Amino acid sequence: MGDTKRLLKVIANRLDRIFNKKDGSSSKAEDSPETSTILSDSEDFVESLSSPCSFEEAIALMESGDNKQEMPDNLPGGVLVDQVYVVSPYDLNAFLFAPNSQFRKDLAELQGTTNMQEGPWTWKHGDTSCLMRVVSYTKAASKLVKAVNATEEQSYVRVSKDEFAVLVSVSTPEVPYGSTFRVELLYKIMPSGELSSGEKSSHLVVSWGMMFLQSTMMKGMIEGGTRQGLKESFDQFSDLLARNFKVLDLADLSDKEHVLATLQTEDPWNWWTAIKYFSNFTVVSTLFMLLYVLLHISRCSPREPRGLEFKGLELPDSFGELVTSAILIIQLHRVYNMVVHFVQARFQMGTDHGLKANGDGWVVTVALIEAVDLASLESTGLSDPYVILTCNGQTRSSSVKLQTSDPQWNEILEFDAMEEPPSVLDVEVFDFDGPFDQDVSLGRAEINFLKHTSTELADMWIVLEGKLAKSAQSKLHLRIFLDNNKGVETIKEYLEKMEKEVGRKLNLQSPQRNSTFQKLFGLPPEEFLIKEFTCYLKRKMPLQGRMFLSARILGFYANLFGHKTKFFFLWEDIEDIQVHPPTWASVGSPILVIILRKGRGIDARHGAKSIDEEGRLRFHFQSFASFGVASRTIRALWRARTLPYQKEQVMEEHEEQEEGFVIPEDSEYVMDNEGKRSKIYSAEFPIKMRSMMGIFDGGSLEHRIMQRAGCMNYETTSWEPIKPDVFERRVSYRFNRQMSVFGGDVTCTQQKFPNADTGGWIVNEVMTLHGVPFADHFHINFRYEIEKCGIDESGCKCDIYIGIVWLKSSDFQQRIDRNISTKFTIRVKEIFEQVQKEILLMSQNFNGH
Repeated sequence: MGDTKRLLKVIANRLDRIFNKKDGSSSKAEDSPETSTILSDSEDFVESLSSPCSFEEAIALMESGDNKQEMPDNLPGGVLVDQVYVVSPYDLNAFLFAPNSQFRKDLAELQGTTNMQEGPWTWKHGDTSCLMRVVSYTKAASKLVKAVNATEEQSYVRVSKDEFAVLVSVSTPEVPYGSTFRVELLYKIMPSGELSSGEKSSHLVVSWGMMFLQSTMMKGMIEGGTRQGLKESFDQFSDLLARNFKVLDLADLSDKEHVLATLQTEDPWNWWTAIKYFSNFTVVSTLFMLLYVLLHISRCSPREPRGLEFKGLELPDSFGELVTSAILIIQLHRVYNMVVHFVQARFQMGTDHGLKANGDGWVVTVALIEAVDLASLESTGLSDPYVILTCNGQTRSSSVKLQTSDPQWNEILEFDAMEEPPSVLDVEVFDFDGPFDQDVSLGRAEINFLKHTSTELADMWIVLEGKLAKSAQSKLHLRIFLDNNKGVETIKEYLEKMEKEVGRKLNLQSPQRNSTFQKLFGLPPEEFLIKEFTCYLKRKMPLQGRMFLSARILGFYANLFGHKTKFFFLWEDIEDIQVHPPTWASVGSPILVIILRKGRGIDARHGAKSIDEEGRLRFHFQSFASFGVASRTIRALWRARTLPYQKEQVMEEHEEQEEGFVIPEDSEYVMDNEGKRSKIYSAEFPIKMRSMMGIFDGGSLEHRIMQRAGCMNYETTSWEPIKPDVFERRVSYRFNRQMSVFGGDVTCTQQKFPNADTGGWIVNEVMTLHGVPFADHFHINFRYEIEKCGIDESGCKCDIYIGIVWLKSSDFQQRIDRNISTKFTIRVKEIFEQVQKEILLMSQNFNGH
């Protein structure tokens, strides 16, 4: 209501100014008609820039604008203030930046600032309109600098609901070298959640940076003096602000147990929820019609059959009765569907809900709170959303929430312990349409752990990317915690593992060295330095600096006469590492070329040698003291990050799957029942039947084809006889993300036996899915019939059938049936086309030799 009132006030004032401006312009036109023809766009711009407006009006008008900017990142100089206060973001913004702010006056008196003059907030027009004002004052004298005049240009770069960002550019031309630089300050005010008492809190972050207008040899000294002066000034700023508002402890806010304890743990489903869900026109009108009909029946006495009626069958006697009956049936059907949706949303849980992390190491815990303004592909404007979280190759999925655009989850998802700290967490929201659906994405986001503090991760709203998400302005609320439950032992074990790959001793760096490394690149405290090398970065000219290697990043830093070059990128961003032979340009040193994936490492593009035709950044490093050691170390760290599942872990998982494999109880029924299958593929191939059966022999051909079809960790057992002429084996693998967004595990039982009628083979397969929604509701069974064809029997014919056996009923049964049939029809066709190409290619190579 407050925002609406402010916006209405803005509109009223604007209309008043327009009419007043028209009256004034008409009188001026009568006095001097030539003036109106001389006015230009630039004069209109100056007039709008200089016209003052109310602060509340301006904030409301900027908030209602369409060209909203994203919240900017902190400035590179560092953070001066990072506190949470018990006050709403809107009130804190007005307290700091409203005209004639008492806080500013008190701060000026505390710091000895005089001659303060505040200009009015005005509109600045350009690529994006924003509010700005100019503040001038005289700074008090210090031990090194006399009293000087300063000018601040304050501009709002973001105003959106409860988020505000103000960029301040400070000019002090009277200080030594003052004409060569400007100091920039960024004030960010963000919501920090609602306290248990119901009060709102705000997170204030103030960062700083320097913009050098001219090159100067005194750059380092200027930065050092500015940093010290700003620290003293904002210490006083924080103390004075703490006298006006209560300060919350950031350690308590980011504490995992404290935050998770505040989640809503009680069952949100109650009678009030049901009443709100069913309180709509459809349900009310249906109940009214049903009660009305029942009352009519109770008041009417039985009558004799008429027309085509007979005892026990009554038909409508008029078109009015027929229409009324049809409307009542349609309404009852709609109410029935609503009841089914409600019950499934009440009892259906995700496959990862409630699972606890296993093992020791780095553990990621995600509290999935809620989402707002999710898009929909349905005419109702509602969707069936669920969330997929991926971190270091592990995937977790939430439960499916039915028929909502603002789902409430309040679910805690934990990832198994990892040997090294994770770099990113991928988040994607889908509209459920079947276990193999991958096209209906409602939005996605990538959370970089290196760019967020633990406080920011503990309570963050994520703006989702994607066409649907941007059109609906969708957001997701998460609380993320990264813990190391084994302490420094995890780091030592990781270094020991890397030593085997590198072939050299890797020592644990000192806390001071780690702290310097973290501050240099602005990294979180869990990042630890592994190795550093002196080398040259090759761009137009070689630049000597130091390369830093950690568990998650490769960074480079150089300082040439005060001109600093600094960047880093993730190991996961690297697509390839190449070694080029020595050249005259590299002074006889081999060149290590690191190629990033397309669209990755954008923040480090100023250090790239070139961008290739595919849009990938290429970095050239040379002149290492020991090129072999540096190359082996870099490759080992890269492989460790890009291959999260090591070979030993894969073998252990396979052994566990074999030990715990259970054949479905109804597998014999599925394999013997031919009436529930439908043909999805039929083709003839110029290949002998014996060669085509190679797809079921467990050899290299089968593994190669199935890996191309999206089956990871593909393993098979040998065929074993279970009956005369009947053989059985087991197959296990995992779908990749291209095949299924859930990446679910698959276990299969296959039986093959000769077909006495055709002289060919029949292979029956029972497929059981794990880790996808509704996986325990059904099994998938296939039947492959392969027989000889052709005059000389040099070809073969393949017929493939599919059937779905439902073990439990589900409202999504038809949707899942359609989704599975469509997906596997395409998959089977691709597999057998690949088999044909491979066999023909092998025969051509054999004949050529």
